[in-house]
Amino acid sequence: MKLKNSIQVALAASLLGTFSQAQAAGFAIIEQSGSGMGNAYAGAAAVAEDASTIFFNPAGMTYIEGTQIVGALHIIKPKADFENQVSVNAAPRPLGGEGGDAGDWAFVPNFYYKRDLTDTLKFGLGVNSPFGLKTEYDKSWMGRFQGIKSELKTVNINPAIAFKVNDQLSLGLGLSAMWIQADLTSAVNLGAAESSAKNKGDDWGFGFNLGAIYQITQDTRVGLAYRSKVEQHLKGESKSPFTGLNAIPSRTLNTDIKADVTLPETLSLSAFSKLDDKWDLLADVTWTRWSQFDELRIIRDNGTNSTLALTPENWSNTMRYSIGANYHYSDTMKLRAGLAYDEEAISTEYRTVRIPGNDRKWLALGASWQATPSTKLDIGYAHLFVSDTKIDDDQRIPVAPSPVGKGRVNGEYDANVNILSLQVTHNF
Repeated sequence: MKLKNSIQVALAASLLGTFSQAQAAGFAIIEQSGSGMGNAYAGAAAVAEDASTIFFNPAGMTYIEGTQIVGALHIIKPKADFENQVSVNAAPRPLGGEGGDAGDWAFVPNFYYKRDLTDTLKFGLGVNSPFGLKTEYDKSWMGRFQGIKSELKTVNINPAIAFKVNDQLSLGLGLSAMWIQADLTSAVNLGAAESSAKNKGDDWGFGFNLGAIYQITQDTRVGLAYRSKVEQHLKGESKSPFTGLNAIPSRTLNTDIKADVTLPETLSLSAFSKLDDKWDLLADVTWTRWSQFDELRIIRDNGTNSTLALTPENWSNTMRYSIGANYHYSDTMKLRAGLAYDEEAISTEYRTVRIPGNDRKWLALGASWQATPSTKLDIGYAHLFVSDTKIDDDQRIPVAPSPVGKGRVNGEYDANVNILSLQVTHNF
């Protein structure tokens, strides 16, 4: 009964968690374990340290003995301050301010459960959030007609199995049921006045993940992991106090809506090596296929198209490179460090106020304490240095329902991210 209650609490926490600006490329969230944070997630598909391997590489469950529960919480504070250069108002409306800090505090939980079915067959369940986004500006800011609030949430339920083929090779397979919700708001320029529009929709989509780990020597192994794309077909509603659309007094922006989005696949190659009794070395390369992600174009049931879009077109595939090390200070204490370089999927030419991200450099530190023979505590911290983020989004061409366009946002963001991760791992 205690185990069942723990699972229920963790599921509820994951579903109720808030989400921030994504800390990986595009709006991907790499914060899927507290133990991996201290290494900047280097070696994630090979380390197989705890049940969070269900997300990174399900084959890693063969390296974990018995029944285990992992619960993690990531406290994330991004900063995204816009500095205006030569922005132009959406005529004839006033320009407005610079929008304040578009980043906000967020709390992202993870939960994992693993148990043995046989000596060679393992079962696991993960609940996490692989994608997420939240940017929110002051309602009167100069880019309000292009976007005020952009929020995307996901909850992924990921059962998995792993099979130990022999002493060298382990294989894993998982299925994903992913819920997504998107919430987009902006001001509407009516010329002599302003209104607002809000679009919100959700859906369930399905995918899978595969993994393999090969033990090259007693101290060195490599892991290869793949997560499939997930196609989402969102349905929801649009709300606005604006009336008189297309000069028809009874016609409004209030209607049912739908939108399609494809969340990208990833491929990771990782390595883990125990150099001696004190030092471990970890490395990882991850590719994400963002090039297939187009606009989230919202189609209205009343026949009018919304001009809101979650992302621009022309995104690029990205690479993430990371390296890390562990120092075994004592039998119960392990210290971690990691560096990573994370490419952004959006070039300056196509950057929008909704996702003003850029390339990130990670500096991460962490520690692991074996508090009791069955319980381990992890803490990790990372600071993300975000490259200069320039934007020049000119949308002054009129597009319905606005007869006078959305203005031009031209300037630069001062951005960085701080992340604190906490994790408890308990073996039964």
